[in-house]
Amino acid sequence: MDVSSTISTKRAIREFLDKPLPEESIQAILNAGRRAQSAKNIQPWHFIAIQDRQTLVALSKLGQYAGHLAGAALGVAIITPPPEQRFSVLFDAGQSAAYMQLAAWELGIGSCLGTIYEPDRARKLLRFPEDLVINIAISFGFPLNPEDITRSPDRVGRRSWDDVVHMEIW
Repeated sequence: MDVSSTISTKRAIREFLDKPLPEESIQAILNAGRRAQSAKNIQPWHFIAIQDRQTLVALSKLGQYAGHLAGAALGVAIITPPPEQRFSVLFDAGQSAAYMQLAAWELGIGSCLGTIYEPDRARKLLRFPEDLVINIAISFGFPLNPEDITRSPDRVGRRSWDDVVHMEIW
C-alpha cells in the first residue's frame, strides 16, 4: 500500500480481534514512531508498549473515550515532557502517533487514539518519571471486521476542499 492509499483509506478502529500482533509488526509500529520528525529533531517522546490485558483495561478507564484500549492487542502510551515547557511537544507527539498509525494500517492493523484524562493514575500504573506526562495512548490490533482495512474510503463527514483549503489568503 502506498502512502496516498494509506492516508485515503485510514479510519479509526475501536474493536479488535482477540489475536496478538506479530513481534515484527510491533517493532515496525514503534520504529515508525521513533523515526517521526520533530521540531529541531528534539524527539521529545518515550513510548510504553503495553500488551498485558490487565494493564490495558486499567489504562482504558483513565480516559472518557479510551475504552478501546481494553480490547487492543497493543497499547502505546506516548510519554513526553510537559507541553508548557516547549510549545511543539504535543505536535511532535502527534507526528509520532500518526507515523505509528499509518505504519500499522499498511500492515493490516487498526488503531485509535485515546486521550488520558487521569495522568497521575496513569503514572502510577505505568511507572514513568515524575518530570514527564501522558496525554495520549493508542490502541492497536487486527480489526474485528477485517473488511475495514480494504473497504472503499467513503469518508462520510469529511469537510470539503473549499471549506478547508484557502490559497494565499482566506
